[in-house]
Amino acid sequence: MVRPHRFTVNTETAADNRFQVSNVDASDLSPPAYAEMTCAAALLQEQGITVHLFEGEDRDAPDSVFPNNWFSTHAGGYVAIYPMKALSRRRERRSDIIDMLKSRYRVQEVIDYSGLELDGIFLEGTGSMVLDHIDRVAYAVISERTNPIALERFCAQFGFEPLLFAAKDLSGFDIYHTNVLMCVATDFAMIGFDMIVDSGRRSEIVHRFERTGRRVIPLSNAQIEKFAGNAIELQGGNGRILALSTTALLALTTEQIDIIGKSARLLPLAVPTVELAGGSVRCTIAGVHLTPRG
Repeated sequence: MVRPHRFTVNTETAADNRFQVSNVDASDLSPPAYAEMTCAAALLQEQGITVHLFEGEDRDAPDSVFPNNWFSTHAGGYVAIYPMKALSRRRERRSDIIDMLKSRYRVQEVIDYSGLELDGIFLEGTGSMVLDHIDRVAYAVISERTNPIALERFCAQFGFEPLLFAAKDLSGFDIYHTNVLMCVATDFAMIGFDMIVDSGRRSEIVHRFERTGRRVIPLSNAQIEKFAGNAIELQGGNGRILALSTTALLALTTEQIDIIGKSARLLPLAVPTVELAGGSVRCTIAGVHLTPRG
């Protein structure tokens, strides 16, 4: 996780991120965003989750609080670095974070896709892709930030099957990242089905999850807009945790909460300032799937 010292809403990314709130006074966003991430990290640690908290002090990287877009880690000792669409977002890539992973965990190889940016090819990590580690499927919404060529290359190297689909909001705009639309956990999957354009794809996705024994939880457009799909399952000290924002939790129905609660304990994190930038809890967490050094 990255704790921002100079947080603001990124005007460069506003064109295709309809979850952003642009008409806000950016002059006073840094202190509450810093406090939100400090508290979120502490609450995760209280649940027995290891958190590596880095400081985001670059004023030219306003979205540094969302590290899951520029790198991901994978079982077997692999780290991937991704090509980012916005110039300002490319500044988020940090060698000190990669060095920490190498020192604390067993890393065999770092695979760097960032050179694809020169060809206008982008794939923004686990924002662009929602990875099903059980069925080995990479779900990806078609957008300017998710290029099929880069997706195919990632999947070939990391052993995932790509499943690409179109998704739009009520105004007809492309959903910018898959992880605002979908959350895949061990025993359930939450998905904004109404935003998926092709009915055949909707049915295929339901089938894929149901055949793995998961309960499929449909999310309404209104719930997606409240970041209900932007959650992440983590392994806590006493079982599985579903980390999501307080905004997202309030948008869920009692029935949905009961279904989730049978598999994971819900842990709401208050990040309303961070959400102004168009991402929520899942975006703030880059998961570590590496083996610790002895």
